[in-house]
Amino acid sequence: MAGGPILGEEGLNKRYPGRTTPFVFLTCLVAATGGALFGFDLGVTGGIVSMPGFLEQFFPGVLEEVDRDNTPGDTSRERFCQYNNQGLQWFTSSMFIAGAAACLPAGWITRKYGRKFAMLVAGLLFTAGVALSTAAWSLWVLILGRVLLGLGNSFGTIAVTLYNSEMAPAHIRGRLNQLFQLILSLGALVGQAINIGTTRIYPWGWRLSMGCAAVPSIILTLGGVLLPDTPNSLLQRGKDEAARAVLIKVRGTADVEEEFGDIRAAVQQAEQVKNPYRTICKRAYRPQLLIPLSVQIFHQWSGINTVTFFSPELLVSLGMPQKTALIATLLNTIASHLSTYVAIIVADKFGRRPLFIIGAIQEAVALVLIAVLIATLGEKLWTAWVVAIILCFYTGSFNASWAPLTWLYSSEIQPLETRAAGQSLSTLWWMILAFVVGQTYLTMLCALEWGLYLFFAGACILAAVTTYFLYPETKGLGIEETPQVFQQHWFWGRYSRDPEAARHHDTQLMQLPRMSLQSQTSMGPLHPNQSQKHGVQILEVAPSMEPVSEDAQADGASKPSRQARRSQEASRSRSRALTWQGSESLPDGLPLQQGSTRQRSSPRTALNTRQQPASDDPFWMDN
Repeated sequence: MAGGPILGEEGLNKRYPGRTTPFVFLTCLVAATGGALFGFDLGVTGGIVSMPGFLEQFFPGVLEEVDRDNTPGDTSRERFCQYNNQGLQWFTSSMFIAGAAACLPAGWITRKYGRKFAMLVAGLLFTAGVALSTAAWSLWVLILGRVLLGLGNSFGTIAVTLYNSEMAPAHIRGRLNQLFQLILSLGALVGQAINIGTTRIYPWGWRLSMGCAAVPSIILTLGGVLLPDTPNSLLQRGKDEAARAVLIKVRGTADVEEEFGDIRAAVQQAEQVKNPYRTICKRAYRPQLLIPLSVQIFHQWSGINTVTFFSPELLVSLGMPQKTALIATLLNTIASHLSTYVAIIVADKFGRRPLFIIGAIQEAVALVLIAVLIATLGEKLWTAWVVAIILCFYTGSFNASWAPLTWLYSSEIQPLETRAAGQSLSTLWWMILAFVVGQTYLTMLCALEWGLYLFFAGACILAAVTTYFLYPETKGLGIEETPQVFQQHWFWGRYSRDPEAARHHDTQLMQLPRMSLQSQTSMGPLHPNQSQKHGVQILEVAPSMEPVSEDAQADGASKPSRQARRSQEASRSRSRALTWQGSESLPDGLPLQQGSTRQRSSPRTALNTRQQPASDDPFWMDN
């Protein structure tokens, strides 16, 4: 059966003692204000790029194009192309390229100095970016402010999602982690509501809209000072007693030894990893590398950021007045915000996979309808209103599924040793994709018109199919247990391995004494391989082969005769005795008394006495 793992095995669905305390809810809520940083920026910036005062100061050419295209007699293509300006696209996408540059350093800082410190850095960077953007007197200063906003968003996205995943109890981790998306959509809603009021304040209303973004950034900065760090992060930095105290406080019980022990075991495993970015590229961590990257591809190529960001411009291009388009966009954001509660309620009850699949299908249907309406009905006011209603359904479907689950799923499938690195790479990939889409959306809209929405619809269908076959279910699992589900998956099981079994196996290999091999067959002499691994001398069998007949040599035959091959197969099937010196067990855990023998009937000519685990080579070195 494709998709989900077989749950209920030992070690999965473990339930720790404790309860959901008001303190854990408060900490996750304050941390989730990091989502408001991006949400508010998304809501505000999408509106101010259509404000005359903003365009007049920074993009006068776009303002002239808009005024000319809004005159009677213009074609639909001219309306779709009126915002196609490279400078405007750089203004919107510069935040993402800056965020991409910060992802890897942000992941290292989050791992080295803790989730709390990274949230503090995010708040300070975003506050500085808001100040520069609000006071900008030139385009370059404005873009510099956007760069600082991107750096802050990168730190905030990585730190907050990890913080909430590690703080939340397993049975409500989905709900508490989705506070990030809930606050994000609320920030977008507030930003668009502010735009409706400030659009009347000419010419500096846009500055007031941008300045209001300082509120969530200050809250996150205070959270970085006052909130405790997660038990996982504290243990990872050697602060055992502080970690135990935080765990007792957030679980509301002193009976935390079992969970504390599991976290400590995960930390000990993580301490063996010196370079988490190299580690996550190894074969054993293949799902932890590829799944978050694919999730981010589908997140971006659903078109959500650009469709939402430029929805006022889309509605204006269909003939809706600018102020009315802002109101319609606000209604769209209200629907998006309300739909986020669906994911909070449903994700921990029915799982991640159903929401991923249903949401992707609904988004595809909405995008196809938008494309059909634009292609067949063209520029009409009522068409614009129908498109606005379908946009509500589209963004609602996204916010009930992919919007919150992208970050939750990407963080919860990571073991502790690759968690910060995995989230950094996931955020890096998301930022790069957002930059590419932001740089190309207006150009593609001008060139393809309604065909662009069919492209996004196709990506949504591909997302649903990929989820069904390749994304295992993780609901109800402890944060340190979720990586185990890949052991039971029909596809990822061939790459992944159980961390506990791997650690036990590697320990046995390190303690394995040197052995000698005695052969009682007529296959030929044994000679040792020159290399030794973990104290195990690998012995190879030099098979004896009957000489090839002179006739065969004369004919240029390169293979032995049929009789010779039969003789070889008979020799290989004879029993071989392996005598182990100084050991009472084999590497695979099977008991073997000293001096006893073990029968083998493998037809291999080389006997490798070491049981090989899943390869640890990076994926580009796989054969």
